[in-house]
Amino acid sequence: MRSPTSRSPRTHVTARPTLAAAVLAAALVLAGCSSVDRGGGNGADRSTATAAQEVVLQPVAARGPDPFTASTTTPGAPAGTPAPTGTAGTVREITGSTPGLYGGTRSVPSCDVEQQVAFFAEDRAKARAFAEAAGIPESSLAGWLRELTPVVLRTDTRVTGHGYRDGGPTPFQSVLQAGTAVLVDQYGTPRVRCACGNPLRSPIDVKGAADKGRPWDGYHPDRVVIIRPTTTVVTSLVIVNVVDSTWIERKTGTDGKQDTRPSVTPPCAPADCDLTDTPAPVPSPSVPSPSVTDGPNPPRDPTAPRDPASPAPPESDGPWSEPPAQEPPAEPRPETEPVPETVPEPDVPDFEDLFPSDPAPQQPETFEG
Repeated sequence: MRSPTSRSPRTHVTARPTLAAAVLAAALVLAGCSSVDRGGGNGADRSTATAAQEVVLQPVAARGPDPFTASTTTPGAPAGTPAPTGTAGTVREITGSTPGLYGGTRSVPSCDVEQQVAFFAEDRAKARAFAEAAGIPESSLAGWLRELTPVVLRTDTRVTGHGYRDGGPTPFQSVLQAGTAVLVDQYGTPRVRCACGNPLRSPIDVKGAADKGRPWDGYHPDRVVIIRPTTTVVTSLVIVNVVDSTWIERKTGTDGKQDTRPSVTPPCAPADCDLTDTPAPVPSPSVPSPSVTDGPNPPRDPTAPRDPASPAPPESDGPWSEPPAQEPPAEPRPETEPVPETVPEPDVPDFEDLFPSDPAPQQPETFEG
């Protein structure tokens, strides 16, 4: 029979490894949670540090790190010639509705949106991660993608890209080469890179960061642009036809089949519009063009200067509030208004007219019988 004193040490020794293992396991769990490399949610120290240290250079056809999907770029869609962006020196911020900022081919989309929708319908984990990175509800993903507009970049553009790794989005700073096919939202900003299906957001400040990757011909860090969203929803984009260098007006949310000539032509040719000197924005498409108005005189933009030789609209209460010009009369008007003629009063007969001096034969004053 074993004495109680011989069992006590064994029980005490067994308890110590168990406690140590539990402490070690907890430390590993904490270490593993803090090293997850993904964006969104509570953030990630490693992703933030990486983003602050480097900017990934992404050529037109390269899929880049951790792609979400296969490429949805339309086969054979030409990239076109990059737009002039002036001299180096400062990073330009350009509003997303600026004419000539984007390019495309008339009636031909640069990306297959329905294919992008199908990819996410087949992979719910990637759909969930994409929606998280894009900042939209997962249930709205398909409809949101269909509201985007396929175009190509005409400038090297800074963005925040997102790869897919370990079941979640991984943010990184990136420069997309001019000619890259993207999907643009209703505020004129790139939201999807079609070569890899990665969601895009506005870039963050990474002063002093090093470029990662091989630069392409013509790349210069000081000529990279940042696309700023518009303050209001835009209904169309004026883009450059990369086939013949002409202007195209593409309605937002369409694939190019409704492309038309711009209702208002930008003040410069596509090849001459320097994006460092942003052209004046195109007026709202809600202003009807002369081709669709009724009557011989189309309505005029009230913000445009008036031709002095043209008469003003009679009901105008805007910039044309001066009295309308009068047509000259057929005959000159007299200086003073003529005095209206008075109708003469009828002549009243006098006493002699009623009683002539030579009356009829005198009658006797009295009558007999």
